[in-house]
Amino acid sequence: MSESAHPHPVALSGSYLRAPAAGAATLTVQPGPAGRTLAHSLVTLSDADGPALIVQATTATLGADPSVWSVPMPEVPSVEECFSIAEHAHLAPPGVHIPGLSLRIDTRLDAGTAGWALGEPSGEPVMRAWMRFADGREPDPLALVTFADALPPTSFSMGNTGWAPTVQLQVLVRALPAPGWCLVEARAEEVAGGWVDEDYRIWDSTGRLVAQSRQLARAPR
Repeated sequence: MSESAHPHPVALSGSYLRAPAAGAATLTVQPGPAGRTLAHSLVTLSDADGPALIVQATTATLGADPSVWSVPMPEVPSVEECFSIAEHAHLAPPGVHIPGLSLRIDTRLDAGTAGWALGEPSGEPVMRAWMRFADGREPDPLALVTFADALPPTSFSMGNTGWAPTVQLQVLVRALPAPGWCLVEARAEEVAGGWVDEDYRIWDSTGRLVAQSRQLARAPR
């Protein structure tokens, strides 16, 4: 966001061209049209073999004004009652890969959607969790972009723990988040023909909806 006159990402649309190699990567920012309230940029992430991710980014200045109308945050158990992915990684079923991101983001799964982690998937592609950075940093708009694709694939809740690579991801950041834990919900509407969609909604510690995302991914084999 340092390349924009407006400090916050408000709309991002990313196309995943391929999985980049582990190691160093380069970000190239191509500024686009800009006005008094927003600006557009094209961001390309590349490795040694070329572009791997292209993002159309819109930046603006976010506030913390209350919502005029919003879908309420679902009722979930407290953080203390939820299931820590990092602390229970050793209980994962055989073949389930625990991503390194779980070491950076403290993720506490709602037990009602965490059966897959104990080998008892619910059969419904829904997942909810409290999230915050593991180092204690408070959430900001870029944190919300990270949280918007940080849960395991919802297909895990259906008993399918294969790789589900994202093909296209859209993120909307709606407001500055309050300090504290964020509640993240991911839900698939349709799994068919080798494809799966996922809709995310993210609420801050006050219950304010602060971000949304929608993605298309390949369904696990």
